[in-house]
Amino acid sequence: MAITVAGEVTAAVEPNDVVPGYVDFKGRPSIRSKSGFWKSAFFIAGFEMAERFCYYGISSNLVNYLTGELGQSTAAAAANLNAWYGTAALSPILGALIADTLLGRFRTIVFSSLLYVLGLGFLTLSSLLNSMGTTSCKNDGNNSNTLCYPSQIQTVFFFFSLYMVAFAQGGHKPSLQAFGADQFDVEDDNENAAKSSFFNWWFWFSCLGIVLALAVVNYIEENLSWVVGFGIPSIVMLVSLILFCIGSLVYRFSTESKRKKGRHPFVRMFSVIMKKHETSGLESLDKALLPLSDSDNVEGAREAKAMLRLVPIWCTSLGYSVVYAQPSTLFTKQALTMDRRIGPTFEIPAASFMICISLSIVLFVSIYDRVFVPIARSITKKSSGITVFQRIGVGLVLSLLSIVIAAVVEARRLRTAREHGLLDQPDAVIPMSVWWLAPQYMLSGISDVFGMVGLQEFFYDQVPSELKSTGLALYLSILGVGSLASSLLVSVIQKATSGGGGGGWFSDNLNRAHLDYFYWLLAGISALSLVGYVYSAKYYVYTGRAAH
Repeated sequence: MAITVAGEVTAAVEPNDVVPGYVDFKGRPSIRSKSGFWKSAFFIAGFEMAERFCYYGISSNLVNYLTGELGQSTAAAAANLNAWYGTAALSPILGALIADTLLGRFRTIVFSSLLYVLGLGFLTLSSLLNSMGTTSCKNDGNNSNTLCYPSQIQTVFFFFSLYMVAFAQGGHKPSLQAFGADQFDVEDDNENAAKSSFFNWWFWFSCLGIVLALAVVNYIEENLSWVVGFGIPSIVMLVSLILFCIGSLVYRFSTESKRKKGRHPFVRMFSVIMKKHETSGLESLDKALLPLSDSDNVEGAREAKAMLRLVPIWCTSLGYSVVYAQPSTLFTKQALTMDRRIGPTFEIPAASFMICISLSIVLFVSIYDRVFVPIARSITKKSSGITVFQRIGVGLVLSLLSIVIAAVVEARRLRTAREHGLLDQPDAVIPMSVWWLAPQYMLSGISDVFGMVGLQEFFYDQVPSELKSTGLALYLSILGVGSLASSLLVSVIQKATSGGGGGGWFSDNLNRAHLDYFYWLLAGISALSLVGYVYSAKYYVYTGRAAH
């Protein structure tokens, strides 16, 4: 049959081969056999892999750059990094709003990626200026030692570039993942079943990019040059953006926003909430559906209820996100004090030890998708093996276990330093292998396969169809608030424990610090969050096809 689009007649296609609600890059009906599904999803996932390579290429080693090249204290560097991580994870809310209300997902991806390239370029320029020796110097109290660090202007330029990257990935990340999930037609049984696997393999590609960054870029930064280490991600991001745009030939573009008439969902929801301000709770929104004849108001009440139902799960996942913030900051500082040698000469960069997290994810995603799910499916008769809530719950339990192990290992590290008389030698290598940290790193990675992927799928599935980018931004905001909460905890605890001349829990001399106490505190917070999550999940009614 012939299909007409915008007054033009396209080539004849089979009705079943047309994907409802989607068009190709020329605005023609999307043909199932020629677009979308895995052929375009892998294209998009490849861009995600490149973006994670770039992001972790600069972020995973920043704690060492701040304490080394910029001369910041451990506590200041940890607080600055957690604030930056929090901003990077919260900025997707703004990016998602722009994507869902103004530009659409594809344009948001392109524009934010251009900003990403610019930010990475500025970071490279900043590190180049620092390496050229324009510094401010001061004597450290010993006439033989003069400490030189970048000037205040250079430091400001560095953080300006860093936050440009944070805001750029805020537009990039939720839109790209939602755009990838859009490539699967939920009305087609085959494609709908594959969508759950898409979230698994999306995480796999993401972590593969992280593995490459930790193995290659971190080594270059610590052993060759920070300029080259920051420059490589700049080039990779630019090339991957070009390849992503070429992939437009096979993408499916949603027409959802064009087909829906009336006000935008955010306006509809706000209007309903304002009209019903005299009542409270989800029940009032149910009542709001009855007397309203305006279709916008009816739709707005449904959308507001759908979004408010997510709040308890969002709140009770915060304990997980606070633990998630630790590997790239405090875990890395721990590794820096331990024996990192492999063989007589090679020494693993401290930041590269985060590769244990990514490798455990890369390996376990395959096991989960190809082994665990089929076995669980044969028992539960569910297409996904276990429910999304069960998956998230397992992730929260494993995250709690990882921080408990971290506390035990840190206590042993401190005991080893004390037994060898190294408490007042912060630069000494403690005779304890860095591989003692492997269990907490790997368990953290496995917890992400359950927890993070489960949260991604939950927040994508449970939001209104026009707000998919916003749903994924809400998931990312959990990580952002967790990082900011971690930063606040570090600052408050350090101020409270450093009185009387002591170094506090986060002393620059880690052999006199008490990271183990902090980890036990996080374990308690995680346990409380887990209890709250179980209670919230018990009373949540999952909607959509994924519920079956």
